[in-house]
Amino acid sequence: MITSVKNEKVKEWRKLKQKKERDIKGEFLIEGYHLIEEAHKSDWEIAEIIYEDEKVDVRELSSYDPVAVSDNVMAAITDTRTPQGIAAVVKKKQFSRLPVKKALLIDNVQDPGNVGTMIRTADAAGFDTVMLGKGTVDLYNEKVIRATQGSLFHLNILEADLETEMDRLMADGVTVWSTGLEKASPYHEMQVPEKVAIIVGNEGSGVSAELMEKAEQNVLIPIFGKAESLNVSIAAAILMYYVTGNGV
Repeated sequence: MITSVKNEKVKEWRKLKQKKERDIKGEFLIEGYHLIEEAHKSDWEIAEIIYEDEKVDVRELSSYDPVAVSDNVMAAITDTRTPQGIAAVVKKKQFSRLPVKKALLIDNVQDPGNVGTMIRTADAAGFDTVMLGKGTVDLYNEKVIRATQGSLFHLNILEADLETEMDRLMADGVTVWSTGLEKASPYHEMQVPEKVAIIVGNEGSGVSAELMEKAEQNVLIPIFGKAESLNVSIAAAILMYYVTGNGV
């Protein structure tokens, strides 16, 4: 059992809290049974299982050669206040540019909770692709991962230049909608194309002018009360369920 936070292995795990180290090593940390189960079922490569010896039964995970640690070590590598006593190091996956039917493009959204929630909702609504553009929080940020509730492992997710990707999508017959107020139509009045991508942007400044100009259609969600705007993850959810025919 590893009991010291100064152990070299523990130091390596803790480094994975930093984006720079995640990029260098091509690995990231996840916490809890649910995320580990989703990673396992989705054929992501789990490099290591880390567990508290007296708290967790890892017999079903024995093929991963789990590493036992003390509670103080688990606390040092996890971020939740009440960790479940199990974590894992997972290898990043190289996503490919698969044919797109329904895609969500996220432009410069920095709040990890919002980004994770949008990924989770895209999965629930039946989208196949999510693209994270410049300025958007790292996909493997621990708060993003937790907010996805495992949907990270179900979708094709790219970190990419959205202008370039929009050109590719439109060349492949995908209609691109941008959220915004300028020259926009209410979303529920729009005919939904067979293949569509939706761009959502930063809550403060919205979708960048360049992307909005490039989009084929700007759409808006009517507001009937006194609120100035909707949370970006709520707006994205409304639009995603509308275009998949799973909502109104």
